[in-house]
Amino acid sequence: MIENNRYVLKRPSNAPVSPRFTIDYEKELNPAQYAAVTALDGPVLVIAGAGSGKTRTLVYRVARFIESGLPPQNLLLLTFTRKAAQEMLSRAGLLLGTVCDRVAGGTFHSFSNTILRRHGTAIGLEPAFTILDRPDGEDVIQLLRNARGLGEREKRFPRKNTLSDMFSASVNKATGLDEVVMTEYPHFADHLDDILKLEKSYTDYKRRRSLLDYDDLLLKLQELLETRREIREQLSEIYRAIMVDEYQDTNKIQARVVRLLCASHENVMVVGDDAQSIYSFRGAHFKNIMDFPKEFPKARLFKLEENYRSTQPILNLTNEIINQAREKYPKHLFTHQKEGCPPALVQAENENWQSRFVCQKVLELREEGVPLDEIAVLFRSSHNSFDLEIELIKHGLPFVKRGGFKFIETIHVKDVLAHLRVLQNPRDAVSWNRLLLLIDGVGPKKSQSIIAAISKETDCFKALKVQAEQKTGGSALKEVLRLFKDLLSTPGVPSEQLNRIYAYYTPLLSQRFDDYPKRIKDLEHLYAITERYLKLDEFLSDITLEPPSEAVSEIEPASREDEKLILSTIHSAKGLEWHTVFIIWALDGKLPSIYSFDDEDQLEEERRLMYVAATRAKKGLYITYPVNVYDKALGTVLSRPTRFLDGISRSLFDTWSLVEEDL
Repeated sequence: MIENNRYVLKRPSNAPVSPRFTIDYEKELNPAQYAAVTALDGPVLVIAGAGSGKTRTLVYRVARFIESGLPPQNLLLLTFTRKAAQEMLSRAGLLLGTVCDRVAGGTFHSFSNTILRRHGTAIGLEPAFTILDRPDGEDVIQLLRNARGLGEREKRFPRKNTLSDMFSASVNKATGLDEVVMTEYPHFADHLDDILKLEKSYTDYKRRRSLLDYDDLLLKLQELLETRREIREQLSEIYRAIMVDEYQDTNKIQARVVRLLCASHENVMVVGDDAQSIYSFRGAHFKNIMDFPKEFPKARLFKLEENYRSTQPILNLTNEIINQAREKYPKHLFTHQKEGCPPALVQAENENWQSRFVCQKVLELREEGVPLDEIAVLFRSSHNSFDLEIELIKHGLPFVKRGGFKFIETIHVKDVLAHLRVLQNPRDAVSWNRLLLLIDGVGPKKSQSIIAAISKETDCFKALKVQAEQKTGGSALKEVLRLFKDLLSTPGVPSEQLNRIYAYYTPLLSQRFDDYPKRIKDLEHLYAITERYLKLDEFLSDITLEPPSEAVSEIEPASREDEKLILSTIHSAKGLEWHTVFIIWALDGKLPSIYSFDDEDQLEEERRLMYVAATRAKKGLYITYPVNVYDKALGTVLSRPTRFLDGISRSLFDTWSLVEEDL
């Protein structure tokens, strides 16, 4: 072909085509972000400092992969919350359109659920297994605890929630249960044999009834990948590129799963910040992010150090706090927001003076135009805010404290979901027990008798019919049977099934609760959620793994008048930011906790906790502590400010002392 006196050679059909990018990545990203986004081959470790645009980096990397020719379904994005995955893929969709909808994204647990339902039969799992949430798992433990008579003894045996913590810690820390008990619960050492036997009973109970708790999802995925080479390699071929967010929060099992998914390649990028690893109590393993270069020797390291959140005076202090860490990836956060007020270390005479200072300063900020919901008070432990809460009420300052029951944990929602879970998995004894106890005349003993009888039969509903004909009060059981007969004979989408259950449950709801109109609103909210689903198993998996956080009755419309000051533990504040942050009780024995003094690793995590708290602030940071602290054993004692400020130049923060106004 001749064009303008030039003869154009055609490109061979097998010649590689250079991708044409619709996005100007170099313009949209800073140099460090751009380097991380464009490093598409091989293992990559991105150390993303606080407020450094980590999410933006992940979003543009998703887009870069797709524009470079990787089919979106071959890209796997693992996060710690569904909200995070949805936000990233939604933002990527704004860049490239609906093609990003096909990216495989979600939490470790939701990914495990998907893979186990597809391939779990290879390790003996039934595809219709039921996922136990934390309260349901505790109920099973209590059932087995009572059956063994472990609550009927002179020496107190651990309660169900403590036992659940023990079992979970053993899994997530990849540590023997005996070691967990001896190191973390030594006061229960005399009961070790019974605790070990109870865990075995719990494991057997779940296996026989096709039940998996949250920890089982990870354990079973690891087992599948380790023992079934063909499935491991198949998944590795499907997911040709893997990205993991918040890698510092992974436990040993999750890190192992990531390694196994790289069976046929090493195209994995993990993003995280070693300085924000604060969840060891959940099993997060700090060494995962530190040892990534050992696990993947060819890994390239990128650091995101430009901060888009805080002023430089705040960063100067936070940099120094974390620079004193024993083990770290050295980094220095900087920003173009050079001006700003220096952080203040505020010394109060006592706890009440500390509370009065916070209230007075919050009112001043409010007068300056800072909304209440742009101000947060952070603390190490929930009880640290009790005096402050009283003072806030005196000053008429509305506040919200992070915590409380989740929507999924409310009694009425759990009642309704129990019916759906039995419909999905008729061998789910936990859900059977819940719905049977709703029936007049059926108590715990009779419920267990019925469950024992129907569990022996292949057809649970047919066995229930026999029970209904034999038991006193069988008419109520027959009503339950009619409900399930209706549900089974006319299978439909979850919303239709839920409607049938509502017709049965609503009269019970009005009898059991004085505030049933509010609870009906919750059930309406649940119905609205089910309308998005066509399959019952998908709905039940999602509602268990990523439940809505609030009941409808607790949700209030936002307006200027409804602004509320935020009170939060530091752990609950991670990932959030506010105009102004107060860190209260910043003294030795509180932050760091007195329990960390003899454990170097725990003390280092407390330092990271202080760092996380301080880096939540955008414009203002106040670190407060009371000098005179009441101790039950010693009376009033003098305190000292947190050791994490030791050795830091006093030029990096102001020092204030509170004094009483003269009359």
